[in-house]
Amino acid sequence: MRQRRLMNQINVVPYIDVMLVLLVIFMVTAPMIQTGSIEVPSAGQVSAPPTEAMVIQVDEKGVYSIIRKTGAQPETISATALQTTLADIVAANAEQTFLVAAHRSLNYQQVIDVLETARLAGIRKISLQTQAGGSSR
Repeated sequence: MRQRRLMNQINVVPYIDVMLVLLVIFMVTAPMIQTGSIEVPSAGQVSAPPTEAMVIQVDEKGVYSIIRKTGAQPETISATALQTTLADIVAANAEQTFLVAAHRSLNYQQVIDVLETARLAGIRKISLQTQAGGSSR
């Protein structure tokens, strides 16, 4: 009696047929399931206009000054009084934004010191002011 040899191959054609049928079913039914209504969010009333950013300047000698409004003269301030002045400004308006404008030849550690002083004063909105173009490397 002759033994039957085992078949060691899998016929994948029926599986492919089933997958294609399922794909067609999902492609046809998916657009029918979605509704056509879109809820667009609406903007509420703004309680107050955003405040103008105050600028903390640090010149090439490391002297600090604060410009409270655009076009105003900078107020020179000592490094020790900077934190208390910033804390007073934040106490008056917690949403006040600040810009740090440092001279390009200034040591980067001094810029980090200004950012750390601002963080200790409670400032939450602060950015670095940059200047586009004209940089020579």
